[in-house]
Amino acid sequence: MTLKRMDNVGIVVESLDAAISFFSELGLRLEGRAMIEGEWAGRVTGLGSQRVEIAMLVTPDGHGRLELSRFLAPPVVADHRGAPVNALGYLRVMFTVDDIDDTLARLRTRGAQLVGDVVQYEQAYRLCYIRGPEGILIGLAEELGHGAPAPRS
Repeated sequence: MTLKRMDNVGIVVESLDAAISFFSELGLRLEGRAMIEGEWAGRVTGLGSQRVEIAMLVTPDGHGRLELSRFLAPPVVADHRGAPVNALGYLRVMFTVDDIDDTLARLRTRGAQLVGDVVQYEQAYRLCYIRGPEGILIGLAEELGHGAPAPRS
């Protein structure tokens, strides 16, 4: 059996509306929003009875999805939003954009903050990390040459 695809990356947030607004400004499209609750859901996550509002966003090419979740019950037990990029665990998602400067300008109006600098890697990419809604770490990459593979930093 081989892996078919990666379906989505999930991020837990406090404000679903603010996160949807931010990622929509980045270029993702809201695909759907729903309340997930009941015993079946808790059996999947191991949390028992749960109530979670989710929003699924999709990238313009239709291949990548971001699932935003706001837990109503049980309450959130940990907060990793301020963790640096070298902390253990899932910490960031990276998006390729057409124009990193324009994207930064638009996202700054939604509260984004540059973590370090915008840097150029050889003749292939301009890269940066930003803190988005609620301090979520996001990578941005602008391809400088055609056909370059996505960065894996």
